[in-house]
Amino acid sequence: MIETKRLIIREMVQSDYDALCKILCDEEVMRTSYESAFSLEEAQNWLNRHLKRYEEYGFGLWAVVLKETNEMIGQCGLIMQNWREKEILEIGYLFQKAYWHKGYATDQAFIRR
Repeated sequence: MIETKRLIIREMVQSDYDALCKILCDEEVMRTSYESAFSLEEAQNWLNRHLKRYEEYGFGLWAVVLKETNEMIGQCGLIMQNWREKEILEIGYLFQKAYWHKGYATDQAFIRR
C-alpha cells in the first residue's frame, strides 16, 4: 500500500467490483483507453484477470482510493500488454469521470518515480 496526502493506492480486491463498474462500464471513460464500455460480465472478468496478475507478475493495476471517503475512484499501475507479438510493460490509469481534472492522476504518477 502507498499513500499520498489525498490517496491510498493498494491492490484491488473482489469487493472493488462495484466501484470498478463505475469506470469500466462508463462509455465516456472507456473511450479514453478501450474501444467501448464493458458489460457487467466483462468487468468481472477484467477484475479476475488483474487479480491473477499480482500472482503471475508480482505487480499489476492497483485501486486508487480517496482517503477522505475510502471510496475507490480509479485504478493505476503497471500491466503487461501484447504488442507486435511481444509482451511489453505499460503504465496506465483510469478514473471515474467525476474525479477527472482534480489532480489525482498527477498524485499517483509522482509516487511511482
